[in-house]
Amino acid sequence: MFHHVKELQFNARVSKPDPRFARLLLEQFGGGNGELKAAMQYFTQAFACKQPYPDKYDLLMDVGTEEFSHLEIVGATIQMLLSGVSGELKASADESEIMQTMNGKAAKESFMHEAMINPQFGVLSGGSPTLTDSNGNPWTAAYVTANGDLTVDLRSNIAAESRAKIVYEYLMSFTDDPYVKETLRFLMTREVAHYQQFEAALNSIQPNFPPGVLQSDPRYSNLYFNMSNGQEVRGGWNEGKSSQLNEEWQYIAEPKAEVNATKGLVEREPEGTDRTEKNVIKTDKALAKERSAEINEATPLKAISWSIYDSEI
Repeated sequence: MFHHVKELQFNARVSKPDPRFARLLLEQFGGGNGELKAAMQYFTQAFACKQPYPDKYDLLMDVGTEEFSHLEIVGATIQMLLSGVSGELKASADESEIMQTMNGKAAKESFMHEAMINPQFGVLSGGSPTLTDSNGNPWTAAYVTANGDLTVDLRSNIAAESRAKIVYEYLMSFTDDPYVKETLRFLMTREVAHYQQFEAALNSIQPNFPPGVLQSDPRYSNLYFNMSNGQEVRGGWNEGKSSQLNEEWQYIAEPKAEVNATKGLVEREPEGTDRTEKNVIKTDKALAKERSAEINEATPLKAISWSIYDSEI
């Protein structure tokens, strides 16, 4: 159940119309890293964890609902930035009130040019936001990722918040409107907050690496293949211990020779790790049983009800 509050979560304002920036801001309205994508992604992910992880369901629904609030903020800001465009489509430029506030032909032509940088504002939406990115590509459900495994989905969300944050950071470089910058800074900051919330939720699920249930094959989990010619570069990603499995990285300097010598790697034995195929299978079974029990214990098989209603509501 949704209840809409007419006031925005943040007091979005603009100093003056700016159709040019309105087009750029569409990226966060209907783009691949925008607020609608985030809202739909978290809502979709929430269904699978309602029973086994009710606390994470609450988190996803709360953040998803806040993302709708952010979508409203972005849409309202775009609408304010497009102030006057709709009127221009209803009256000649010389008679328009906004045009009368501009001094000279050059100012008027400049305004109309910027308004038409995105032709959809003029020929499709009549001067209002559209569910597209800044180049007019329509929003698509293909932007949404929901894999049904919470550890996978939370990692996807952390990445989504990171991408949205950097888009807002870039957008702030393209406007000198202090009010718009204030709004963008708020939205950017909320991405930082959500990143940490999803990170905390992920850390509360243990074990959570590797994602899913099945462990990795110890023959290949700590191999680094030197797949490019030239100077070799070494770092924590190909020498020392791996970050999660604590295995010693095995640097394969000559991948072709290694593949040939092991008949396509199938005859390769584990190196630099204490894990064996036997204990991996044992861990697979134990974790699968644990995860399955979590879901089965939380999910009734008959007389299923999604909500428990409070008589005070």
